[in-house]
Amino acid sequence: MKISQRVQALTTSPIRRLSPYAAAAKAKGKKVYHLNIGQPDIETPELFMDSIRKFDEKVIAYSNSKGEECLVDAISKYYKEWDMPFEPADIYVTNGGSEALRFAVLALCDPGDEILVFEPFYANYNSFARENNVIIKAIPTSVENGYHLPEEKVIEAAITPKTRAILLTNPSNPTGVVYSKEEMEIIARLVCKYDLGLISDEVYREFVYDGKYISFGTMPEVLDNLIIIDSVSKRYSACGARIGCIISKNAQFQQQILKCCQARLCSPILEQVGATALYSTPTSYLDAVNKEYKKRRDTIKAALEKLPGVTSSNPKGAFYLMVKLPVDDAEKFAIWLLESFDVNGETVMFAPGNGFYSTPGCGIDEARLAYVLKCEDIEKAIAILGEGLKVYPGRK
Repeated sequence: MKISQRVQALTTSPIRRLSPYAAAAKAKGKKVYHLNIGQPDIETPELFMDSIRKFDEKVIAYSNSKGEECLVDAISKYYKEWDMPFEPADIYVTNGGSEALRFAVLALCDPGDEILVFEPFYANYNSFARENNVIIKAIPTSVENGYHLPEEKVIEAAITPKTRAILLTNPSNPTGVVYSKEEMEIIARLVCKYDLGLISDEVYREFVYDGKYISFGTMPEVLDNLIIIDSVSKRYSACGARIGCIISKNAQFQQQILKCCQARLCSPILEQVGATALYSTPTSYLDAVNKEYKKRRDTIKAALEKLPGVTSSNPKGAFYLMVKLPVDDAEKFAIWLLESFDVNGETVMFAPGNGFYSTPGCGIDEARLAYVLKCEDIEKAIAILGEGLKVYPGRK
């Protein structure tokens, strides 16, 4: 049986590919502090399971391909509370934000077309593009300026006749950067000038710790080109529910998305019932979660500042940061921590940074850390990381 070149070109997830090493470490009795994956430990609101328990249909039937009306209405109401004019007709429910991203790429790009991203970027963007034979064209950013966007002329120079969209996460996974109004205006001007799609991945909207969040959805000039990707995964700590949405006021684009939704039939009905309830979660829940993650952000920053040779920016949002480590290869260091190192039976796991780049050779000595643990566990994990750096054979 022949395996396609297309699927062989996909890369394994830098977030999950070291999981066998973590499993082996645990089998030896080690405790592993997981800084590798953005899985919140905050409890999912009880509304989710309560609503599912009350579901009393006799048959688990297909749901609407577009999404259950109650959920679509709840999402529309949520966006209007953010002063974004999205009606139910603009919203399609997807199996997580991942499916929404896949649909966006499929609807905008033919094989050989390009999507501009800013690296480091969420690793799965590579897979979503490559599975459609689309090229991710990465524009570099740097830790020195907090991973903010380069000058407008640099971005414009990367646009070619094959460019179909600009894709960015705001707040960013993996860097934690929150883009300024001025940066967003640069993107808006270029999108309008070249009539590009603007794919704005906004799943971390509530996780902004310094300043005020601005969405592209509040910028009227880009609404006809804008595609918003959203999800309940991070906002309500419901990653396993796999309910997201794709939002656009461009009717022609949404007609194509409907075809994609119909081809995969529907999103699961029980999860949609639960997600509908999540959108009625009191704002006090989100406020408390924001405060907790801000505290965790401050904790990990303070802990990292104690480690000689380690540099990172000050993340303003999401719950990740990228760090530059004084090592020869961060992936080798990560494996060594799991296989050969512990402090009193405890070790740490992170996501190697090279997987968040598409430019060969970039991110080799970097790592993404997810501060999704309690503050005391974050302090322990970073202390273990520091002890490991002291004795790692490949330290620079």
